[in-house]
Amino acid sequence: DEGIKVESVLTNDDVAVEDSTWTAGRRGTGVTVLVEKIAGAKAEAGGSLAEVAAVARKVNDKGRSFGVALTSCATPAAGTPTFDIGPDEMEFGVGIHGEPGRRREKVRPASEIVEEMADAILGDLQPAKGANVLAFVNGLGGTPAIELYLVYAELTKQLERYGVQATRSLVGNYITSLEMAGVSITLLELDDELTALWDAPVHTPSLRWGT
Repeated sequence: DEGIKVESVLTNDDVAVEDSTWTAGRRGTGVTVLVEKIAGAKAEAGGSLAEVAAVARKVNDKGRSFGVALTSCATPAAGTPTFDIGPDEMEFGVGIHGEPGRRREKVRPASEIVEEMADAILGDLQPAKGANVLAFVNGLGGTPAIELYLVYAELTKQLERYGVQATRSLVGNYITSLEMAGVSITLLELDDELTALWDAPVHTPSLRWGT
């Protein structure tokens, strides 16, 4: 109404499920953080609205994610967990709002969990041998950093198995479900443009590098 041009960019990087309880089609998860950083860098460099939207869609097209939850979370309005899960169980393929995943199962060793997550992501993304990726290991809110780095270490082993190299990485709690214990993995296949935009200086409360 005010003559301001806008464009919408849909993120749908979650390979865990095609449709969930509350969504039609794939869910948007960890790639959202990467879209915002890279599209923001394009805008900062003077890109037009169309160019910023195009690079945002490119990130979504080149990114895939998968999440696992060990606990639920409680929203302030409800004050109770959004779903019930046993102390020895995990939701494999959980959405960032607690949407159901592929299955509920007993907790397994991290190496086995990460291997299956990586297989799902890379099987869908299908990067070329020797491809460079940005590996984003994201905590869902209640996962200690030491456990996130353990997941990252296991992920690098899986990338080596596929002949893919993590030339950029991000590890921490960035897109969370309040206090949920869990982790998501996002892989973004990089090219020169995306690498340069990721490396561009950023100064926000959560992402800070460059001058």
